[in-house]
Amino acid sequence: MPAAPPAPAARKVPAGTLYRGREGMWSWVAHRVTGVAIFFFLLVHVLDTSLVRISPEAYNDVIATYKNPIMGIGEAGLVAAIVFHAFNGIRIILVDFWSKGPKYQRVMLWVVMGLFVVTMAGFLPRHLMHVFGGE
Repeated sequence: MPAAPPAPAARKVPAGTLYRGREGMWSWVAHRVTGVAIFFFLLVHVLDTSLVRISPEAYNDVIATYKNPIMGIGEAGLVAAIVFHAFNGIRIILVDFWSKGPKYQRVMLWVVMGLFVVTMAGFLPRHLMHVFGGE
């Protein structure tokens, strides 16, 4: 009887994530997600603002529905999306147009994350006090 063929070598899974992109891949995904979220906010903003021309009362009714804690948390999420998208966009510009950008792209991502945390730490306490009535 012939011997069974040897078992194939186990495939080594890259460290970090299922994908090989690691931090770069996740920043790419986050940049796209925040961009789409900002786009949809702008679409809704234009539509609800345009109600003023149709009916000021309808506009006031729509705006009144936004004054609740859930929307306040949504506003915080919107600010977080804008802040990350802006800082990461600057990083992308540097990676694309600065000759040393690709070499320092990972370091710049950590700088982006640090700036994001500092900016949100300055914004969130005041905003959440306003949302939950602690002014």
